[in-house]
This record gives sequence, C-alpha cells and structure tokens, in this order.
Amino acid sequence: MDASPAIRTLPARATLVAHRLDLRRLQQVQPLATTPLTVEVAGGGVAMLFRFGAVVFFGVAPMEEASFLEKLAPFAVEPLTQPEVEALDIVVDPGRPEGLDQSGLYLPDADLPRLQVVADILAKSVLLAEQEARVASAFDRVEPLAEQLQRGGRGTGSNVELTRHIGEILLIQHRTVGRAEVGDKPDILWERTDLERLFQRLDAEYELGERRQALEQKLELIGDTAQTLLDLLHNRRSLRVEWYIVILIVVEIVLTLYELFVRAH
Repeated sequence: MDASPAIRTLPARATLVAHRLDLRRLQQVQPLATTPLTVEVAGGGVAMLFRFGAVVFFGVAPMEEASFLEKLAPFAVEPLTQPEVEALDIVVDPGRPEGLDQSGLYLPDADLPRLQVVADILAKSVLLAEQEARVASAFDRVEPLAEQLQRGGRGTGSNVELTRHIGEILLIQHRTVGRAEVGDKPDILWERTDLERLFQRLDAEYELGERRQALEQKLELIGDTAQTLLDLLHNRRSLRVEWYIVILIVVEIVLTLYELFVRAH
C-alpha cells in the first residue's frame, strides 16, 4: 500500500471587482484570518478579500465563485464593468521542492499563511493590470496634445480636461501606492519569515516591482505633460488679459488726447 501523501491541484483565481471593497460592513462573516480578510466559501474553498477591490479564490468552483461575488456586490465601491482576472494552478506536493514552472506553482503544503502570500501577489497583479490599462488610455489621450505642442508650439485642450488628467494620475497613484501598498510585503511575513523566499519567487515571476516602476514612470510623464500644457494654457490666457489691458490703456490715452485736441480748438 502506498503511504505517500496525496498530490492535489488547488486552483487559484484573483478577480479585481471594484475600486474598493467596504470590508468594515462585512460584520456578519466569521473570518479565518483578517490580513487579508479570509472567509470560507459555500461549496468548498476560501476567498481572501482586499480593500483595494480584489478577491482571490482558492479551490472554489466557478458557480460558487459567481454566487459569492454576487453576494459581495453591495459592498463593492465603484464596481468594474470588466473585472481583471488572474489564474494560477497550485500543485500541493509534499515530496517536491517549492517552486514555479509552466504547469503552475508547487507548494509542499496549502496552509493558510502560504495561501496569503500567493493571494497578496495575485491581488496586486490584477490591480496593476487594471491600472496599466487606465494609464495606457490616459497616455493615448494626452499624447496628441503633446504632439500638437511639438509641431506648432501651442497646446490644445481645455483647462477642465487637463485638470481631469492630473486628477486621474493622482487617483491611480493613491490606489496603487496608498491603498494597495503594492511596494510593501504582506503582513504575514512578519510572523512567517520562512515564507520570504516564496514571496520573492512570486514577486519576481509576476514582476510586481518592475511593473510598478514602469507605471510610476508613465504617470510621471503624463503628469508632466498635462501640467506643462495647463501652464501654457494659463500663460496664454494671462498674456491675452495683458493685451486687453494694454489695448484699454491705449484707447484711454487716445480718448484723452482727443479731448485735449478738441478743447484746444
């Protein structure tokens, strides 16, 4: 009789469902863990919820996943019309070294702390994917304005439009750096330092650091472009006002001279 531990596959699936999840209102659930909030899913498996809008499922069937997300909808702030999704097959094999290959992630054990590390990476990956798409869209909108500035020396676009671009950039920075803390390690590593290597492997595989840096560079470029165009627009308006003032002064001088000429005759 073969007494070797059973090898099983645990599907993991991360979904970015909204810009924020109001987890404070989920008071009726009994959590398995709180950082991130981890709950059991009806039908088997667990879900880990992140306040920046991501949900990571482990061992949850598609129908149960859809049902869970439907129940979660009232707690989703600014839900996404097209959620970002990231999937990963986890092979639990106590007899094989921990690591990644084309077939998936091999883990010696599917204990909760290990899954928390995996969930942290997957959740931040889907967030970066959504923000990358938003930045690409913003870049496409700002680029023609910069090209017009290069060709003719004058930018176009309204004050409101350019201010909206700057506001969108600040919002993306707040969600990735502030709320999601993409550059930070998960809290579980403070308690389980032995999981540091797993985190580093996954972080390198999903290139979170490189993607975050590239995102920040694009945000900086878009922000500088929008701010430059906004400054030019303000300067142009200031110059126009100055010309109006000069014209009014000249008109006033002409009228004064005219009155003096008429009185002299």
